Formats: sequence, C-alpha cells, structure tokens
Amino acid sequence: MKWLTSIWTVLFVMVLGLSLRVTDNETLQQLRYMGFDAKITSLPRSLSEDVVILNIGEGTLEKEGQYPFPRGHYARIISDLLEANSGVTGFTIMFPEPDRFQQDNLLASWAAEPSAVVLAQKSSNKGRSGEARRENIITSGNGDPLDWVDEYAGIVSNIPILDQAARGVGMVNVTPSSDGLVRKIPLVVQSGGKAYSSFPIEVIRSITSTKGYTIKVDNELGIDSLYIHPREFKTERDGSVWVMWDKTFTEYEWGVDTLPNLNGKTVIVGVTAEGLANPVPTADGPKYPHHLQASVVQTLLNQSYGTTLSQVTRPWWTDFAEIALALVGGLLIIGAVYYLPLLAATFVVVTSAVSAYFAADWLWISSMVLLDWTFVTILFIILALHTYGNNFYIQFKLREQIKGQFGTYLSPDMVDMLAKDPSLLKLGGERREMTFMFMDICGFTPISEHYKNNDDPEGLVELINKFLDVQTKIILNNNGTVDKYMGDCIMAFWNAPLPCTNHAELAIKTSIEILEATKKLNEELAPLKLPPINVGIGVNTGDCIVGNMGSEVRFDYSVIGDAVNLGARLEGQTRNYDGVDLLLSSYTAEACPGREFVEVDRIQVKGKSEKVTIFTV
Repeated sequence: MKWLTSIWTVLFVMVLGLSLRVTDNETLQQLRYMGFDAKITSLPRSLSEDVVILNIGEGTLEKEGQYPFPRGHYARIISDLLEANSGVTGFTIMFPEPDRFQQDNLLASWAAEPSAVVLAQKSSNKGRSGEARRENIITSGNGDPLDWVDEYAGIVSNIPILDQAARGVGMVNVTPSSDGLVRKIPLVVQSGGKAYSSFPIEVIRSITSTKGYTIKVDNELGIDSLYIHPREFKTERDGSVWVMWDKTFTEYEWGVDTLPNLNGKTVIVGVTAEGLANPVPTADGPKYPHHLQASVVQTLLNQSYGTTLSQVTRPWWTDFAEIALALVGGLLIIGAVYYLPLLAATFVVVTSAVSAYFAADWLWISSMVLLDWTFVTILFIILALHTYGNNFYIQFKLREQIKGQFGTYLSPDMVDMLAKDPSLLKLGGERREMTFMFMDICGFTPISEHYKNNDDPEGLVELINKFLDVQTKIILNNNGTVDKYMGDCIMAFWNAPLPCTNHAELAIKTSIEILEATKKLNEELAPLKLPPINVGIGVNTGDCIVGNMGSEVRFDYSVIGDAVNLGARLEGQTRNYDGVDLLLSSYTAEACPGREFVEVDRIQVKGKSEKVTIFTV
C-alpha cells in the first residue's frame, strides 16, 4: 500500500503540472516565450530585397524645421519616392487632425492614385469607429472571424480627405505578450462589430492592387488564413502572425540621404528623431514602430514566396502534443525511477528531457513549427526530483522499519545487509529449504513456584529475560533469525532472510552452545538455591514458506509449513527421553553428512502418516 500511495503522490504532482500547463500561468508563458525567442531570433539574417525604410530623423529636423511638419512636407516625401521609382509607400505616421497650414488637399493629391500610399490608424477608447476606413472583407468557412480576433472600443483614424485618397488604411496595433514583448501582430481586429485589416495587410493588398481579401475561419479551430489574390497568409487562430526577424533593411534619412533607384521596392516611412518616437519592446530588442511594421510586411512577403521555411507557426495541435508528450514521458520517468536502478533511471530521465528538446528542434528545422520544450523538460525534471525524493524517503523508512523489525532478531551484520538491500524481503513470501529450532524450558513449574512462594514476580521475569538474552545472542552469533518468543520458548530459523548453505550445521551448533550456556547459567544460579533450568530443543530441516506476512505498514517476517510444525513436535518429544535434551529429524541429519549422530527412536508424530526417525548428538 505504501508503494501504491507513493506512486499516487507522484502522479498527483504530474497532474498538477499538467493542470498548470492547461491554465498556462504567466511564468510558464514567459519560459515558453524564451524558448521561442531563442529559435526565431537565431534565424540567419540577410538584407531585404523587398522593403526599405525611410526615417524622419534628427538630420531631417535640422534641415526641414519643427515637427510635426506641414502636410506639404509629406507630399514632398511621396514625390521624392516616386522620383526614386518606389513601389508602395506606407506611412506609420497618422493625420487625425486638419493641417494647421491647410495643406491637406496637397497631400491628398499626392496620396491619390496612381500613387500607392498606405496610411495608418489604430485603436483607442476614444476613437471614431464610424469614420474609420475599412476594406471589403469576405468570410470563407463555417465560422465568424469576430469570435476570434481582438476587440477594441474605437479607432483613431485620419481625416476623411486623406483616408479616401490613400490606396489603403490599416491598423498599426500591436499585442504584447504577458512579459510586454511583441512577438505576434494581429492581421485583423474588430471594433463596433466590424473587422479591420492591419497596416501590413493593407501594404500587401496595395502591392497586389486587390480590392479586398478573404478570411478563412473554422468554428472550432479559429482563423486559418487570410487570402489576398494570389497569395494566402497562414495565421494563428486569433488571426495573428509571428514576426520573423530574418531580414535587415536598407535605411535612408529623408532630407539627408540621396535616394537611389528603388526599383519598385516597398517603402515604410516613420519617425526616429529623439523624443518623437518611442521604440516598441520586441523579442528582437526595441524597434521603432515603423521598423516593426516593416518586419511584419517582410514576414508576409516571406509567406507569399511559398518557400519551405518562410512561416513561423504554432498550430492548434501543439498544445495537445505538448501535454501528450509530458504525460507519456512523465509516466515513463515514474516507472523508471521506481523500478530501474539509479543509473538506468537517470538515463531515462535525461533521455526524455533531451528527446523533448530534439523533437521541438526537429519540428522547427523541418517546418518552423514552435513546440514548447521548456515546459515538458521542466516537468520532467520536477517529476524526476520528486520521484527520486519520494523513492528515497520510502527506502529510508523501509530501512528504518527493517532495523526496528529485525534489530533484536538478527545479528547487526545481517540487519545492515537487509537495510542496504530491502529487496531481500519479499512481501508474500517465497519457498525455501530451511532449518528450524524450537527451544523451551523443561520443568518450568518448580521455578515458577519458587518465585511465587517468595512473592517475587519481578525476579521470575528477570530470570527468564536473562535466560532468553543468553540464548538469543548465541542464535544471532550463528546467523540465525529469532522468529518469536513464546513465554519461555524461542523459535529460530536459518537460511532466511539471507541465504546460508550450511543452515542445518549452524542450527545444530547453536543447539549445542545453548545447552552448554544453560549448564553454565545453572552454575551461576546455584547459590540462589533455584531448581535447575533444563531445556528441550527440537531441530528439523525442510521446505517452507518464508517472507513478510502482513502489510507494508506492519509486517511480520515469519515462516509457515509442515517442516516448522515437525520442529515444534520434536522439542516436545525431549520430555519423553531421559538425558536427551536435543532431538533432530532425519532430514537435518541427512543435511549434515560430516557429523555423527546417535539414533534415538522412530516415532509417530501428529500430522505425519509415517514414522520419523529422530537423532541426537
């Protein structure tokens, strides 16, 4: 029962760990993100051939004057980019209020077709959702995308003349993880019961000159992808994408750097001047908002190329895979720690943890799927430590129990051997050939009456204890096991719990020494004028069942079998033969071919159909 209870405690620890994973507290999230960041940020980096960045920096302010600029400055930016043969131009700068210099019409004229300008808008609790621009969105599948995407109270948009002139307007919202770092960007959000596309999506839509896009959604699994002809962009179930950091960008500062021929590249415009823009904390370090948006645009372009390693994903099944991996590995570790040697169990634990890491690494290398190996590994380590500790505690308690149970029945050396290897004690027992000795005081009544007449019961107990102490030491010194005391009788056996090939010889040797010790004790007690102590000893050899009989909480190491009963019968027969204090069965005599015996009789004993030949030495 103790072993079963301990396993249940370990299983409880594992279930608790899995429950924590299901609830997914902040600590587990951060550990998972650390593992993901290590993989994503370690991607080989190369210079983007699709996107360049145009900064409004310190040099720009020195040349162009106070910020915010008149809208005519942004018209000049568009003009300069068109002259440099740019493609789509995305402004992460917003224009929510009319220009104080009344140059909105000028900017609108430059932002209008054929220019390909994308403007930004973002969520706000004070937004004007009713005026925000949104593109044509088609839903495909059996679900509603609004059930899965982030919801915002309102939207801060640009003034209508600019929104209407732009080719596209998209949300620049970011959704930090629990630790405050941005790792994913939503491609779709909602406000006022309507879906709005993100800034990077609008840039991609403008590149393709597509009027709208399709959201593929499943009622059970969430959003699957966004389709902008002819490109399909896989998403997480909430419509977000993991940002890849595999590209660096060529950067120019407007008004300072001469723009080369951009060859139709997409340009993302934003502010880097000190005090005018706050970097966004990301898994790849702080990024200016337009740098972040440029990375998301590049991430989507990577997907559109359709290469094998172009998209970081964490499919819906990864959560179940992690829990299944933890469950299978956890059960394997529990079994290994409890039932294998320490070295083998440790190998299983280490192998399980390493396998979880390499499984995650294989998925990443082969398909860029993010599998959380940190949780699985930590659970394995905690489970192993708990199981090791629990198992050590059980072994310690068992050793202490063995010492307490056998300390007075076995020699110290034998007790130490059992404590080091408790497996020698088999619950339920085993069949062995053993030798049994029963010793009893003959003529105990006169001794008892002597102490009774002298009103000295304590003296009687002291005498018996002294007698039993002497005999017990003799038994233990000869590697015997004291099974039990029955009043003034001792039952002992050999060849258990530790094996002993010469068990019959040791039992006879012990019997002779007991007789000699009894004689010596009588000499010591002669001055007390006590009746002499006489003992009768019966010895038999045969098969029996020996082991822990009881429960793991309270057991009694003992023997049962017909051979035991015969030993007890022989001790009783010593009273029938004058001068014979020791009787041996023929089975014991046969087990000691090198010793000479004297045949005493052939007798019929209770429980035996045939007569038994008995001997003495």
